[in-house]
Amino acid sequence: MAAKRKVVVSRHLGEKAMALLRESLDESEWQIVLWEENRVASRAWLEENIEGAEGILVLLTDKVDDRLLTIAGSCLRIVSTMSVGYDHIETQALKTREIKLGFTPDVLTFAVADLTMLLVLMATRNAGEAVTLVKTGKIGSGVDGTKPYTVGFIGFGRIAKMTLKRLSPYGISRCLYANRQSAKASNPLEPTEADNTLARELNIGTIYGAPLTYIAAESDLVIVLAPGGRETHHIVDEAFLQRMKPTAILINTSRGTLVDTQALVKALQEGWIWGVGLDVVEGEPNIATDHPLLQLPRAVVLPHIGSATVDTREAMARLAVENLVNGLKGTPMEHEVSL
Repeated sequence: MAAKRKVVVSRHLGEKAMALLRESLDESEWQIVLWEENRVASRAWLEENIEGAEGILVLLTDKVDDRLLTIAGSCLRIVSTMSVGYDHIETQALKTREIKLGFTPDVLTFAVADLTMLLVLMATRNAGEAVTLVKTGKIGSGVDGTKPYTVGFIGFGRIAKMTLKRLSPYGISRCLYANRQSAKASNPLEPTEADNTLARELNIGTIYGAPLTYIAAESDLVIVLAPGGRETHHIVDEAFLQRMKPTAILINTSRGTLVDTQALVKALQEGWIWGVGLDVVEGEPNIATDHPLLQLPRAVVLPHIGSATVDTREAMARLAVENLVNGLKGTPMEHEVSL
């Protein structure tokens, strides 16, 4: 009897997605090797099970590098990641081996925008410190907040625009954004027709692209929503933070690597900025309780829950499974990364 073909799945995806996977792959032909524990799959487990797999489904916490692909061998044809970002995957190594890559954009836009707004409100109203006062029996003590009028986005894609839509009723008068075109420009750009249309729709005074230095200096609220990778590594560095207003807030719901943690801690300790709201931290998930950011009263830190709603996770899992199955069958994926 011929050996079964194999796929490796690095996390239980929920009953609906797992049922879809089992229905899509005939059990008489396919073996599904699943990490059953409710925690990040160990690297040792991945390396022990990846050999001979034709497809793998991974999460952001699973590093797919040249070593893992070498262990997998020549059978591997598809990597499906249950994430929007794919900086945990060595895309050049996939390209060299002609391995396809599927990802899960779009389905988490609303959830991440909502979570971003939660952090905006918590950080601007200093809710993290306020909760600490309640827990330490100091309910009579007060904390001050700050009101943003100019918001600056680093990255201005779907999630950023959805976040701006949620921000617009709060009296935002100006929106700046840095994208590939404007980030390194010498001066702010003239608003495009799309900028003006969006400004009218959201009743915001003006929207336009601008250099990073301009965004740092002019914004009351800076929201980081750019993709990860080498180009954006530490895009918010010490120089950026020093240019920010002392009443400004920084929010990051994209990738921890975009913000220089050491510089951010220094900025908070020395009062360069008012506060910060983070759903992602450099080095996660290995963030110990004595991490310096967790000791600062004006740092609101959440455990990377931007997509953590039942509906969103189910949709991401379904799409990741569909990408995996389509990649195995040689049919077009709904969302494939162009390598």
